[in-house]
Amino acid sequence: MDSEVSLLLQCPPGGLPEEQVRAELSPAYDRRPLPGGDKAITAVWESRLQAQPWLFDAPKFRLHSATLVPTGSPGPQLHLCLGLTSYRDFLGTNWASSAAWLRQQGATDWGDKQAYLADPLGVGAALATADDFLVFLRRSGQVAEAPGLVDVPGGHPEPQVNLPLLTLSQPLLLGIACNETSAGRASAEFYVQCSLTSEQVRKHYTSGGPEAHESTAIIFVETQNVRRLQETEMWDELCPSAKGAIFLYNEFQESST
Repeated sequence: MDSEVSLLLQCPPGGLPEEQVRAELSPAYDRRPLPGGDKAITAVWESRLQAQPWLFDAPKFRLHSATLVPTGSPGPQLHLCLGLTSYRDFLGTNWASSAAWLRQQGATDWGDKQAYLADPLGVGAALATADDFLVFLRRSGQVAEAPGLVDVPGGHPEPQVNLPLLTLSQPLLLGIACNETSAGRASAEFYVQCSLTSEQVRKHYTSGGPEAHESTAIIFVETQNVRRLQETEMWDELCPSAKGAIFLYNEFQESST
């Protein structure tokens, strides 16, 4: 494992399809107001906007907990407890200089070190092409999180790669990884098979899309080389969530052979 990432949950061999994942949304799973109020979040947000005026706030789902529940056939069900949060709150808690203190205080006050953190649930995918490559993206210098690092496609259904949905298989959930450089922010990592070759994917990527500004280059790694990726120079360029995706993908491949 890598000190920048930990695994919150690993799905059973073969991953979980959509019908075996249940999400419960409730205000009970929102973060707790900060001790002394949320003025500190406003101060962080205003400071970030001065430095990066292109940033914008948006609602996000907050992961409170994830539990595998035995249900018999067709297999276990994953129960996700979700609240609501925002990108603004993420920068003001998980990415704030006070994040470590907030985790300690959450453990003291609520018995939960994540209680005061926004913890928006990220989404990433180990995206495999028809000619057996995994797709990676170089994040631009304009993004607030992990600028310039290499990531797997994520966010919405592959917005940064610009691929038609009909070319993508139904995602299989591999597990949930936690980014320890942003105070344990969780990311659900999936496996998706694409019916296009790497060259066709490259052409779609270069045609641009609504979030094209978030990445600057597309990178392909042969699937047979992914297991040894941690031994290469590229590993140090991966953002933590991408490392989590690769750990889970390798376990998925191991269970499939």
